[in-house]
Amino acid sequence: MNPTVLIATTARWLPTARLTIALANTGFCVYAVCPSNHSIGKTNLVRRIFRYRGLSGLGSFSDAISASKPDLIIPGDDLAAQHLRSIYLELLRKSSAAAPFCKLIERSLGAPESFPILFERAKFIEFASKAGIRVPKTRVIQDVRDLQQWTSQNGLPVVLKADGSSGGVGVRVAGSFKEAESALRSLQKPPLFARAAKRTLIDRDPTLFLPSLLRQRSVVNAQTHVAGREATSTIACWKGEVLATLHFEVVHKTSSSGHATVLRLIENPEMSSAVKKLAQGLNLSGVHGFDFMLENHTGDAYLIEINPRSTQVGHLTLGLGRDIPAALYAAVSGNEVRPATKVTEKDTIALFPQEWIRDPGSIYLQSAYHDVPWDQPELIRAFIGERRKQSAWYAQENRLQGFAAGRLNGNEKSVTNTHGAI
Repeated sequence: MNPTVLIATTARWLPTARLTIALANTGFCVYAVCPSNHSIGKTNLVRRIFRYRGLSGLGSFSDAISASKPDLIIPGDDLAAQHLRSIYLELLRKSSAAAPFCKLIERSLGAPESFPILFERAKFIEFASKAGIRVPKTRVIQDVRDLQQWTSQNGLPVVLKADGSSGGVGVRVAGSFKEAESALRSLQKPPLFARAAKRTLIDRDPTLFLPSLLRQRSVVNAQTHVAGREATSTIACWKGEVLATLHFEVVHKTSSSGHATVLRLIENPEMSSAVKKLAQGLNLSGVHGFDFMLENHTGDAYLIEINPRSTQVGHLTLGLGRDIPAALYAAVSGNEVRPATKVTEKDTIALFPQEWIRDPGSIYLQSAYHDVPWDQPELIRAFIGERRKQSAWYAQENRLQGFAAGRLNGNEKSVTNTHGAI
């Protein structure tokens, strides 16, 4: 019998659907708990989808776990990972009958004693530093007085980050103290109700609703600025052992603090050493992502944060040791690793639809491997439809129709419009 995996997500992130496909193709029986109308439903590869209810998130996850009885849970976003941690802590207070649930969450995230480190930026950086990993100075900032002390000791610019944020939403780089002070206040304050309501009603993402309603303030950290190039790693690991690794240098992003749209596959011994030390030291399991800065003048790799969840590159199958789904399947099933066929021999990868949205005329849509799921036309249409609601690019109806209808029906591998290839 094939092992079962539960994809657990609170957001409609498109990469989660790509990971679902890759896991199913590897041999997993896939279940999902996600918000309604998630693009996962367009894959036709999920045994059952459970609805995520934003106002009862923990209950949604618990119900899905009870019904699907998975061998592994993969959180698709930061809040999903936090939900699993909260469920674990709640179960510990109950009877021993909850032990199987706790073991499942440990198998999916790692050792419970590491949970506080995974979810608090300052604690994580402190742990990494003690493990001998190169990191920027990091400290929790309580108020303006703390900020003044930090900048006087460490200078400017300063990077301010809110715990629990992702995708660059809770990150600010300030070049002056005035900018830093404004950023601190902005990051600490609860989400505006109008913003939370818009996110809930228009984007159908209830993530901000409860924090806004309960007036929850965020923990903000200051980090010294490292001038350099961004890089990222995603690993599959099992009981502290790294099974597969993907290292990328970021070529393009949606914005200065947004997510990557074009990546270049790299080998970096310092990054490899860092993720192995962290996986072992924290006794990690499942899928985890790590962000680095490669310093301009030295090339030194500075670890800046961890993402205790799947990332947007987790579905890429790039050969032995670089196939996250195959490594997880082998760990859970006890079988040998059987990586899928490499999707490309190219090092540079343009993510779909991220790079097309960033620049429909991007040269990387032709020169790089454009990661379009051509065997999933309904998913392509869902990706386009979801982005159409949120991006001005999709206001132009002819561009959409030419891509989704005419080109897909012709089963073409390259699509062009008035703005170039996509």
